[in-house]
Amino acid sequence: MAKRRGNFNLYQTFEYFSPKWRGILGLAFWFLVGSLLGMAVTLIVTKFMGQEAALDYGMLLSYPIMFIPPMVFAAAGSRRREMEIEARPSPLDAGYFAPLGGWLCAVLVVVVTLAAGVISDGITSVLPEMPEWLEEALKSMTSGTLWVNFVCVSLFAPIFEEWLCRGMVLRGLLDRGVKPVWAILFSAVFFGIIHMNIWQMVPAILLGAIFGYVYYKTRSLKLTMLMHFTNNTFALILSHIDSLKDAEGWMQVLGEWYWPVFAASLLLVALFFVTFRRVRQ
Repeated sequence: MAKRRGNFNLYQTFEYFSPKWRGILGLAFWFLVGSLLGMAVTLIVTKFMGQEAALDYGMLLSYPIMFIPPMVFAAAGSRRREMEIEARPSPLDAGYFAPLGGWLCAVLVVVVTLAAGVISDGITSVLPEMPEWLEEALKSMTSGTLWVNFVCVSLFAPIFEEWLCRGMVLRGLLDRGVKPVWAILFSAVFFGIIHMNIWQMVPAILLGAIFGYVYYKTRSLKLTMLMHFTNNTFALILSHIDSLKDAEGWMQVLGEWYWPVFAASLLLVALFFVTFRRVRQ
């Protein structure tokens, strides 16, 4: 297979797999299998190395393991279709940035990601209080050993989750001719569901819809990975600032300034969509 300039070599393994509905269900099934395998690995690490080691290093093993089964499934599907005489699916990572240019697009998506994070915090504030066990589990993902948290939260999550939710699910729906608004919404809900709890699901759907719109306009996984990286890394940084690590979100961090910042964030998101409409493929 010829090397595509500007694409991730790893992703070329999946170039010919653009899943239909059955393929999307297959990806979901194998992700569930991978999640169970990841849980098993965490239990094994806990048994032989203790709870502290499991919190620090179990996720280094379990997180990528979750995605191995769906990636094998997608790679096998790509190999089967590679020799078929038909139109090649759209590339996973094309990068259409005109007329704004790649650097301006990158700046815009970082800004809109931070603004969407502020907005999502106001939305999740109306949800019931998070169970203590879940709150502790989520905090353990960002409050342990910094380099382990960074690898898992800032690197693994953007790479693997964007591959699955935008590169596979959204791309497959768009290639099938599903209307972009429904394809983006479905992929955002899929993104929310894989987080497996409503307190992460709601902001994930909001962010996933914006990630999906960016991918629809640019077909760039690099940009959506950057957005995902920005959101997760900012949360990681806040969790390691002593004065802010106990804050549950932007509402506590900003205090009385939260709602003015919320309104400004809504305006930034609106301006982003107006500006990004100019991007063409």
